[in-house]
Amino acid sequence: MKDVENTRSGGPVPFIGGADFYGYSDLLTGAEQAVLTRLRHYLAEEAEPVLAEYWERGETPLFLRDGLAGLDLVEPADLRDAGETVRSLFIGFRNLEFSRVDGSLAILFGGQAGMFRTVVHAGGSDEQLAQWGADMASFRMTGCFALTEPDHGSDIARGVQTVARREGDGWILHGAKRWIGNAAFSEYAAIAAKDADDGQVKVFLARTDDPGLEITKIQGKTSLRMVHNADIRLDGVRVPESHRLQRINSFADLNRTFETLRPDVVWNATGLQIGLYEAVLEYTRRREQFGRPIASFQLVQDHLVTMLGNANASLALAVRLSQFADAGGVSGEQAALAKTWVCRHMRQSAALGRELLGGNGILLEHRVARFHADAESLYTFEGTDQINTLIVGRAITGHSAFV
Repeated sequence: MKDVENTRSGGPVPFIGGADFYGYSDLLTGAEQAVLTRLRHYLAEEAEPVLAEYWERGETPLFLRDGLAGLDLVEPADLRDAGETVRSLFIGFRNLEFSRVDGSLAILFGGQAGMFRTVVHAGGSDEQLAQWGADMASFRMTGCFALTEPDHGSDIARGVQTVARREGDGWILHGAKRWIGNAAFSEYAAIAAKDADDGQVKVFLARTDDPGLEITKIQGKTSLRMVHNADIRLDGVRVPESHRLQRINSFADLNRTFETLRPDVVWNATGLQIGLYEAVLEYTRRREQFGRPIASFQLVQDHLVTMLGNANASLALAVRLSQFADAGGVSGEQAALAKTWVCRHMRQSAALGRELLGGNGILLEHRVARFHADAESLYTFEGTDQINTLIVGRAITGHSAFV
């Protein structure tokens, strides 16, 4: 979609258009905007035309991953040539660009470039990073992260049941994982497992074609349908010690890596709201009832303004989290409050947007139906609303309400 004309007197046109009402994208450098413009054009030209079809079939447009890998989005040469580092702020706006088009695409790319790569970078030794770093960035080495289990989601910190037993110069893994995105399309799965000897959680890079590792697609999803979530069974899977991430030796070590990942879902939920707002605004401008565009009606404008306000307040929180991250770190409580607030308001906007389209709001051709359905997944993962609320509640009261 073309950017809406900027109404800020004398200011530059915001990178993400009229939805960025306060110009937060002006914080991006020229090099960062060049990379994101390249991504935006690719998504508009290659992804948008096929998304409804793949979403309805519940299949992953895997061909897009190869195209995305060729865009140099992970460690862009544009930034190196400009003498810049890859900032959390850039990564956030990159996540936003994916999510404003489709949440499944954000996971197709982010599961590799974000979650898998971040866990390996945080947990790998210098030798491991030297061996795998460039291949992960270029997607020559693909992977997913497997933490959640069939019986443990919110309580996974205490409930890891997958077990790793040391045997000679390697490890034997037994257990099961669930809801693992991109598993079927990955060469490696980073498996969180409890060491049978010391009871501590460690992470192992198992090849997805290893004997004893079985991947089964989860069927019947009504949200993020293009994401290939899977069950993974591990029955005597052998992993060499060289593929154990050497710097993760407890769940506390693993949890520290999440501090860099939790803001991602805030950016994704913000991007979904912006894409939703753009789609609804476009529709209300062209849809006529009673002889005039429905965008001219007071109640429609009320909903649109609420959606715009939710999106911009969410963007403000996302930007601030990235600024904290670039300055040294985001606390778990800061990320939890942002995730809870942004996703609650994303859900409100998704309902308002679907309402404004009337019956057309459930048709894939208008895009809003995808956003409405996919919002439910973002609302749940990376910590449910209740769990994140209790994390913040514990911080502000000094009392833990966890059972």
